[in-house]
Order: sequence, then structure tokens, then C-alpha cells
Amino acid sequence: MTAAALDSPAPTHRHTWVEDLQALFTGALAVAIGVKMLASAGIMTGGMAGLALLLSYATPVSFGAAFFALNAPFYLLALVRRDWRICVNTLVAVALLSWMTNHLGDYITFSNVDPAFAAVAGGLLSGLGMLALFRHHTTLGGVGILAQMLQERFGLRAGYVQLSIDALILASGLLLLSPTKVALSALGALVLNLVIALNHRPGRYLGRSR
Repeated sequence: MTAAALDSPAPTHRHTWVEDLQALFTGALAVAIGVKMLASAGIMTGGMAGLALLLSYATPVSFGAAFFALNAPFYLLALVRRDWRICVNTLVAVALLSWMTNHLGDYITFSNVDPAFAAVAGGLLSGLGMLALFRHHTTLGGVGILAQMLQERFGLRAGYVQLSIDALILASGLLLLSPTKVALSALGALVLNLVIALNHRPGRYLGRSR
């Protein structure tokens, strides 16, 4: 790893590939359920997921396809700035999330969900899913990669970095959504990022991949 935050202090446990795989699946599933809940309420979130949701509202393109395409440039960034394992893990996690969101409706639907509840619950689920991925040196691309890099290099909290960028993305939601739905979207993004900011700190969790 090139980031000092990943190298110090020395980890007490190294993740096996099985542990990494279950984290990728669990994290992607938690985020997928959170995104479906947000979509069912007609609201959005921050990051590439927020942009993908907006595209899915405005065009026939599905969230999964839009999310995977929007993240394409960041796979190279992950490889250049980090290492091949994180690049591959991120690609797998994004592909899993894209596939899950496109097919989750075959197994579970949200026919009646209060938008305020969806904002909070969807934000919590997405934050917990991203936290699981972060702790196994994986992101969901886009803003997550940038936030992770800034935290590891400069000590900036990944959640707060994402929150700043998300504010710009959420503002673009006013082009398609009502101010009330954008406000609820902002609430969900705040909840998501607080989960990460309060729990993802250098040195607190010492596991790393082999």
C-alpha cells in the first residue's frame, strides 16, 4: 500500500480472501437495499449514486447501468494512485451493486415507504455498507475513492470530504426534484456520511487484506 494510514500502526489481523469476498457482498447488498429504498421514495443521495439516480429518473437508463458507467474513469484512478487489489475490489463492488439494484426488485419491493423514513433508513444502510467496504480496502468508486485517498494522505475524514462534494451533487437535484425531496435527499446523505465519519478513522480498525 502507498498510504501511510494503511501501513501504521501494524495490523493485528489480515483479512483472508474469503473475508474480503463476504465484505464485498454484504456491503454491496446493504447499499443496494438503501438505494432501492431511496428510489422508491423518489429521492436521491450524494456521490455517483446520486447522479446515477438522477439519470435513472430523467432517462430510460437503469440506475445500475448509469452507476457503473459514471464510475468508469475512477477505476484507472484507483489503479494509478493505489494498487491492483483495491482497483479490482472496487470494480467487483461496483459491478455487484449495479447488478443487485437492477435485480433486487425480483426479490423485494418497497410499495409504501415514507420519504423521511427512506432518507434516514436508506442513508444508514448505505453508510453501513460503505463502512464494511472501506474496512476491507474497497470503495464504490467515484467520490469514495477520492475521499479515501484524502483521508489516507492528509488525515481528512472521508465522511466530511464526501459531505462537501455531495452538497454540490445534491444541489443539482433541484433540476428534477422538488425542494422538499432534495432536502430529504440531503438528510439521507448527511446520515450516510456521519456513519462513515464517526466510525471510519485511521488506526481504529486494524484489519487489512493479505
